[in-house]
Amino acid sequence: MARGYARGRARDEAARAALKPLAAGERPGAVTVGALVAAALALAELVSFGFGYSPGEDERILRSVVAVGLLGTMAWGMWRIRYWAVLGMQTLLGITIVLASAAAMFAANLKAVVLVLAIVLPAGTLFWFLVKSMARIQMPERPIT
Repeated sequence: MARGYARGRARDEAARAALKPLAAGERPGAVTVGALVAAALALAELVSFGFGYSPGEDERILRSVVAVGLLGTMAWGMWRIRYWAVLGMQTLLGITIVLASAAAMFAANLKAVVLVLAIVLPAGTLFWFLVKSMARIQMPERPIT
């Protein structure tokens, strides 16, 4: 068993050694795509709120403000190549994938299945590519106190 762990550690070390740190001003493609997706979703929420607003929906106002604030902050952070923003986007993508996949169990027709796939496949692909980008960004060092 210890031999298996040693092989796993050796593979992990080889993968870490193969990673190239980001050059000054370099932005991984997946992070750029993630920033654009977050910005587009924030804009879509603003537009849908603008066209779908009806007075008396205080919940909708709060939901939209939170969604736009979260997505806008995430888009800004990913554009600036911030680790926390990429981690937040991956969290959002993970939740989306799980909920959409759970919805697939209750799909009543082909249209619903296609809709679920149209959500899960791009979200899963972006999630996958953000993993390597996060490894290259590296979590910032915390000062020792």
